[in-house]
Amino acid sequence: MKPEVKLDFQFDSPIEKVWLALTDSNMLAKWVMDNDFMPVVGHHFQFRAKPSKVWDGIVDSEVLVVEEPHRLSYTWVTAGVSTVVTWTLHSSNGATRLHLEHTGFESESLSYNGARLGWVKMADQLEVVLAEL
Repeated sequence: MKPEVKLDFQFDSPIEKVWLALTDSNMLAKWVMDNDFMPVVGHHFQFRAKPSKVWDGIVDSEVLVVEEPHRLSYTWVTAGVSTVVTWTLHSSNGATRLHLEHTGFESESLSYNGARLGWVKMADQLEVVLAEL
């Protein structure tokens, strides 16, 4: 079985705020990376970070699914690895449960482990961003 990153988060913010943080380019830049994202199926965009010795800092992506405010999916292509990120949101008494699935990894590689650890760190930043809304 191919490895998948599956993570669940709970935020004390309404689903509309969490959706905004996932789909507004400026908000997304505050907790993921600079980007030219638009929540439009078929839109090609990039996440951009400072390059390092082992990574050019670019993630090429295409929006696959936009079902406001419950589901968002896009490709995540970087360092020769092509994967898919899917966010699922559920409202629960004014709070939001956010489920992440990052699929398509061939093995428990550096890319897989980097994604697993990176998404946890970025979710911590997302919580900070949501508190500022």
